[in-house]
Amino acid sequence: MTARNLLLLPGDGIGPEAMAEVRKIIAYMNDEHGSGFVTDEGLVGGSAYDAHGVAISEGDMAKALAADAVLFGAVGGPKWDDVPYDVRPEAGLLRLRKDLELFANLRPAICYPALANASSLKPELVEGLDILIVRELTGGVYFGEPKTITDLGNGQKRAIDTQVYDTYEIERISAVAFELARTRGNRVCSMEKRNVMKSGVLWNQVVTATHKEKFADVQLDHMLADAGGMQLVRAPKQFDVIVTDNLFGDMLSDVAAMLTGSLGMLPSASLGAPDAKTGKRKALYEPVHGSAPDIAGRGIANPIAMIASFAMCLRYSFNMVTEADRLETAIANVLDKGIRTGDIMAEGARQVGTVEMGDAILEEFKALSA
Repeated sequence: MTARNLLLLPGDGIGPEAMAEVRKIIAYMNDEHGSGFVTDEGLVGGSAYDAHGVAISEGDMAKALAADAVLFGAVGGPKWDDVPYDVRPEAGLLRLRKDLELFANLRPAICYPALANASSLKPELVEGLDILIVRELTGGVYFGEPKTITDLGNGQKRAIDTQVYDTYEIERISAVAFELARTRGNRVCSMEKRNVMKSGVLWNQVVTATHKEKFADVQLDHMLADAGGMQLVRAPKQFDVIVTDNLFGDMLSDVAAMLTGSLGMLPSASLGAPDAKTGKRKALYEPVHGSAPDIAGRGIANPIAMIASFAMCLRYSFNMVTEADRLETAIANVLDKGIRTGDIMAEGARQVGTVEMGDAILEEFKALSA
C-alpha cells in the first residue's frame, strides 16, 4: 500500500491537546485497518519562534511541501505579543498558505441537531444548517502590495493595505465553489462589495463569466458582502455555498461559525490546485477556533473541530469518503448521547474534558468501522 504522509503541526495553546486526540484515531486506523498513515511532526507559531526564532523553520517548511497533507493545530498567545511582526506566530500559518499555494479555504458551518439550542439564534433558524464558505486565501488585502506604515511627521502616520485580485485568482476560486456546489445543493452565492470597490466589480464580472462558460447548471446569486453578513444571522439556511474574497471570507466565516454554537466545533480545509501529473492537491487542515490560551493545558478544550478537520483530510486528500462519513457520524452520535465539553455544555448533558471527548468519538468510530 502506498504510504499516506501526514505532517502534524500542533502549534500553540490548545493545539497540542486537540492534536493528541487525532493521533489516537490515526493509530487505530493504522493498527486495525492498515490505513498506511505515516506521520511526522514539526513546530509552528510561538513554539517555533521559541525554538528557532522564526514562525516556521526551513526544515519544517520542507516537510510541509513534501507531505500529502498537513494537519495544523493553532498558533499564537499573549506570550508572543511583542515579537517582531515578520516572525509573529501567525506568520507561520501565512507562509504555509502562501508557499503551499493553498488558494481555496473551505469552511463548513454545520449545526448538529443536538446543538441547535447552543446557538445564539433561535433553534428553528439553525437546526439542520449546512453552509460551506469558500474563501480565496492567497490574494487580496492580506497579501497585496504596497503594505506600509509611513511617518508623515507632525505626529501623523499613514497605513496602507492594498486589495489586489487578478482574473485567474477569481476564476479558480469560483470554479472550486461551483464544483463543490454540484455535490451539495447546487447553489452558489458570490459576495463582494462591487458598489464601492473596483476589486468587487472585477470579482462579480469574473464569477459571472466563469458560471456562464462552465457551470451554467449551478444556480448563481450575487450579494453585497455586508448584506450577506446580515442575511447569515437573519435566515442562514437560505445559503448552500458562499464564495468570497480573503478579507470578507475571514469575517463571514467567523459569523457563520458562531451560528453553530461554538467555534470549537468547526473544521476547515485549505487546498491548492491539482498537480498536472498526479492530480493531487497540496492541502492543510485546521480547526477554526484558534489557540485559546486562556484554557490551554487545563484539559477542557473541545477537540471536535480538530477531529472534524481530520475527517475533511480523509475526504479531500485521500479520497477515504467512507471513513470520513463514519468519523463525522461518530461526532454526531456522541453529541446525540449528551456528551459535551464545557463550551457546548447544556442542561442535562454530561460534561467531559478533552481526552474523554476524544475517547468517546474514537469508540463510536470503532463501532461504525467494525
